[in-house]
Amino acid sequence: MGFNDLIAGNARFAAEFQNAGIPGRAARGVAVVTCMDSRLDPLAMLDLKVGDAKVLRTPGGRVTPEVVTGLVVGVHLLGVERIMVIAHSRCAMASGDDAQIADAIASADGAQVHGMAIGASTDQAAALAFDVSALRANPLIPAEVGGFMYDVDTGIIAQVH
Repeated sequence: MGFNDLIAGNARFAAEFQNAGIPGRAARGVAVVTCMDSRLDPLAMLDLKVGDAKVLRTPGGRVTPEVVTGLVVGVHLLGVERIMVIAHSRCAMASGDDAQIADAIASADGAQVHGMAIGASTDQAAALAFDVSALRANPLIPAEVGGFMYDVDTGIIAQVH
């Protein structure tokens, strides 16, 4: 398949590029932790623009050790004062636990990922509450933290924590 279509897309993007000189700090003081789902456009769904926020994406929008590292850097060096952890409806990572997702991967193409920490949970509300609580309790992250649900069918975000 290659990458030619994407390189061509970048050429079109670069021809009209107007973001030169934007600072690396989060202009609106926000970091968004959300899912890697292709239906989510974190900046658009919050009416933000390039340079306004730090965006960290993982399967299921889970707060992984790498996300914590990014948030610590964001809070201490990049202007982050608020953190939104956003889960969403119809998330594949809420369709089973890690073992069930690993089974689905094995069924799809034979890849064996059993034992990998995927972060899947059928109890999305509990997973979100856990992640928000863990961030709030982290002394290296002195920021306001909220937990939210995004509806992929309506575009509405609701604060739940």
